[in-house]
Amino acid sequence: MPAGDRWTHPQTEEARPAELVPLPLPPTRQETGARLGDVDEWGRSEHIRALARRLYDPIYRGWFRAEWDGLEKIPERGGALLVANHAAAVPSDAPAIMHGIETELRRPVYGMADYLFRAVPVIGTLWSRAGGVPAHPENAYRLLREQQQLALVFPEGVRATGKLYRDRYQLRRFGRGGFVEIAMRAGVPVVPIAVVGAEESMPTLAKSPVLARALGVPYVPLTANMLVFGPLGLGIYFPAIFKLRVLDPVTFDVPPDQDRYPKSRIMDEAESIRVSLQEALYEMLQARRSIWFG
Repeated sequence: MPAGDRWTHPQTEEARPAELVPLPLPPTRQETGARLGDVDEWGRSEHIRALARRLYDPIYRGWFRAEWDGLEKIPERGGALLVANHAAAVPSDAPAIMHGIETELRRPVYGMADYLFRAVPVIGTLWSRAGGVPAHPENAYRLLREQQQLALVFPEGVRATGKLYRDRYQLRRFGRGGFVEIAMRAGVPVVPIAVVGAEESMPTLAKSPVLARALGVPYVPLTANMLVFGPLGLGIYFPAIFKLRVLDPVTFDVPPDQDRYPKSRIMDEAESIRVSLQEALYEMLQARRSIWFG
């Protein structure tokens, strides 16, 4: 269509190029109630998540041979903040936790991690499509309080994934207890999950602080996997058996949506949860007969 015909007034035969004919706007997402594609406001795509589950399932069942204890303690509905110990140079625990809950309980899990992942081109997009959300208190609050979802956090952060193998299963402090304050504000329980096996899946033998500073990353590891598989070792895990134990949910007898909560109470609750996880890990390690055979 010639450019002039585009602005012809419908009631006359004369073209009026200076007069614009108003066109109806497409219905908004709120007006139709429909989602644009299958990507939600966090960037998660159920299509990509389903594909990730299909691809990861043989690793989860055949390589890591994951075993759960107490999975029924995770709520079937409503918001809950899942809190777990963290391990491996390239963390292997988050995919296992998310996969197990989504396949067994049929509930989506949003994994919260440092914004570093979101900022990496391509990888950041794939991470979001697979259920990753930047770890920020307001993001967690909206997921838990407003949307009643399951959110997964690792309070130790990079202090855990960057530790050496000799320090395995020794939990670092849980920061300032921010995850407890978020759960209080959102009015949801904290559900601790103890994970054994991730430490051995990719153990860090040494780190290079010089390279880390040059690259602007928290740590640059030398892993046992790299010694065995070369550079490919950053993407190949050892076949350690994963054992995951869900502890009793922790609830807080405080009203939600308060401006402030006692800092001492927050720190005490966070430390209590850390101690419970640490004791569970020691029990699981004592009961484990073999890293590779259970």
